[in-house]
Amino acid sequence: MTPVIPLPAPARLGIVGGGQLARYFLDAARSLGYRTAVLDPDSGSPAMPAADERVVGAFDDAGALDRLAACCDAITVEFESVPAGSIRRLARRCRVAPSAEAFAVLEDRIREKRFLRAIGLPTTFYGPVIAAEDLDRAGCYPGVLKLARQSCDGKGQFRVDDARQALSAWRDLGQRPALLERRVAIDAEIAVVLARSADGHIVSYPPAQNRVWNGVPVLSLAPAPIPVGAGIEADLSARRIAQCLDYVGVLSVEFFLCAGKLLVNEVSPRTHASGFLSVEACETSQFEQQVRALCGLPLGYTALRSPAAIAHVAGALLRGAEPDWSEILGDSGGTLHLYGKTQPRPRRRMGHVTVLAQSVEEAAARASGVLARLNGPDASFSRRAQLAIGSARWRTRGGAPGNRHS
Repeated sequence: MTPVIPLPAPARLGIVGGGQLARYFLDAARSLGYRTAVLDPDSGSPAMPAADERVVGAFDDAGALDRLAACCDAITVEFESVPAGSIRRLARRCRVAPSAEAFAVLEDRIREKRFLRAIGLPTTFYGPVIAAEDLDRAGCYPGVLKLARQSCDGKGQFRVDDARQALSAWRDLGQRPALLERRVAIDAEIAVVLARSADGHIVSYPPAQNRVWNGVPVLSLAPAPIPVGAGIEADLSARRIAQCLDYVGVLSVEFFLCAGKLLVNEVSPRTHASGFLSVEACETSQFEQQVRALCGLPLGYTALRSPAAIAHVAGALLRGAEPDWSEILGDSGGTLHLYGKTQPRPRRRMGHVTVLAQSVEEAAARASGVLARLNGPDASFSRRAQLAIGSARWRTRGGAPGNRHS
């Protein structure tokens, strides 16, 4: 355990990456009195207007990284697309969390899977794909072929039924290193978000359940309507990952629940889409935890104030005219968050609506109503959302762990 001298405001905090997760980190930093900076290749990215200092450049641009480090006292990262080498460069100039060593494990799916197996956590059956002959792997079909790097939210992924399809998909992926995973029957997709400080203290949020449409999250529900034992196991597994990595910052771990068995799907060195719930529903948001961990401040409480659901607004739902948000919000009683993105590509996350309610079923139903209203006359998306809600009614009473400290 490494003690860290607390970094008080008005120190300047930086983040590499300028998307919506960075925007909320900057907002949390400013609310605690810190000055802020951001580095991103796109001068029009969502986080740019929220930063006091703006650096436009690629994530591996040495000059841009040095300019960011020169104006910051501490720096974190928005997502795993940032190369570990860039984090090492920044760490020579200022405080950085998470570490480059932890990041290097999680930026590559092949290395991540090997790490998970090495610490005794179950995953889907998989095989690394470096050459074409690696696709002739018994036991991996039907499967999913994923790029080893930068393949989140269904991007850089193909469902494949046999080696012939996998070869075609791998060629479409540019024959880059990939992971071939056997498909499994999934009862629920769960995410655990936690924060760990440099002295090893961990706080975790109650597990959330994610409902997915075409590889993109549609709904997030908390507390996850899953058996209590599964929630406890997921929480303990996420903590083990953070401890074994000596991780500092906010960490997100996604699980598949399959016939009562938990499998680790992905680990992300960042805040999580399901964690947007924490802004309205929890004592301390995941973004404030990110600030606290980076600055060596005490971590906050994570208890849910009430059950909650998020309707994730993808670009596919924003076709044509701007929605009548006042009517939608009036019906759902939710809180609208728009990320300031101008191009609503189908799979692109444009915003979300958070709904608080007396029960997770009520919150889920109202959030589903938001999606159905946005979908309008095209019923395909809303039907899928309703199926998600229907399957969410399978639950075991008693809830899942929250506000657990170690």
